Amino acid sequence: MSNKPLRFGIVAGEASGDLLGASLIAAIKQRYPDSIFEGIAGPAMIEQGANSLFPMDRLSVMGIVEVLGRYRELYGTRQKLAEHFKSNPPDVFIGIDAPDFNLGLEQRLHDAGIKTVHYVSPSVWAWRQGRVKKIYKSTDLMLALFPFEAEFYKKHHVPVSFVGHPLADIIPLKSDKKSARENLSIPLESKVLALLPGSRSNELQYLGGPFLDTVTWLRNELPDLEVIVPLANKNRRQQFEDILKQTNNAPSIRLVDGKSREVMASADVVLLASGTAALEAMLLKRPMVVAYKLSPITYWIAKWLVKVENVSLPNLLAGETLVPEFIQHDATSVNLGRAVLAYFENPEKSENIHQRFDEIHQSLKQNASNKAADAILRLIEKNN
Repeated sequence: MSNKPLRFGIVAGEASGDLLGASLIAAIKQRYPDSIFEGIAGPAMIEQGANSLFPMDRLSVMGIVEVLGRYRELYGTRQKLAEHFKSNPPDVFIGIDAPDFNLGLEQRLHDAGIKTVHYVSPSVWAWRQGRVKKIYKSTDLMLALFPFEAEFYKKHHVPVSFVGHPLADIIPLKSDKKSARENLSIPLESKVLALLPGSRSNELQYLGGPFLDTVTWLRNELPDLEVIVPLANKNRRQQFEDILKQTNNAPSIRLVDGKSREVMASADVVLLASGTAALEAMLLKRPMVVAYKLSPITYWIAKWLVKVENVSLPNLLAGETLVPEFIQHDATSVNLGRAVLAYFENPEKSENIHQRFDEIHQSLKQNASNKAADAILRLIEKNN
């Protein structure tokens, strides 16, 4: 490689991608301390030195209908980024997750002769499998977090490297509930439910109310249940507080800024929106109940396109239904409440899934950020 600093274009679209990006930046900087990163970054990536040209939270949107409502803004941002990188080409561009935004950007940059990497596979193995053709045309390297993803891409002749998941490296194989409770001032004997209705605005919009209703249902069965809700940022906290105000007879709960992992570690059971939080809960070995809701139109479309029976990562990685999932109309307070209550009433139910969670954790513990950094740097070297 040349003596000038390596330049990386990099775009993350939400909190989980920001954490992956920050860990990747740190790994690359261990090898090349003068490396330059710019694009769209969250607070963790910015702390590692990334320059964010646009606010990351404007990309954090899920669902077909929801994306259409912001299409003009998202399209304009992608156009500006494409022109910026084409006029000042980086050594490589790295799109982290956010496939609907990043794959289009990657294709434009790839067509302009810029090497592109996509970190975190979109769920092409589950739905919209035709996207693999676009990925083949847009991406010089796919970095897969899970082994079943790497197998899928190999079958479709897309260059891929299985790197494991950084969270499996960060989260210890044995989590410490006692320390987590001490740090959060929670009595050791308390029955604790962690409530995570999502880090995106529309997730909170659809799940905030049903989750609060579930707490009310559970309190009839477990009057002394302590419920803690970690909120990703001040916007999500304000949104959740507004939902609380609009809820009749809203239950008493404790809100915490950030600290979602510590809150989950402190809990006996976790009720959460399907997503990266479910993976974290699994790595923490916490029994969980998973829910997800979309706009009616988005759900109707997705129902016809999805090719898998389960949606949550613990179940997908296990190849079976280890944890209960409740999607759309099934995500009711009664269904969610009964599933949560089952863990409290049958402790052996939690013990049975603990071993499977541990096995999956071991398989994902691959020193992921370093493996990802090495794969990206090899791609740059090949290009020079």
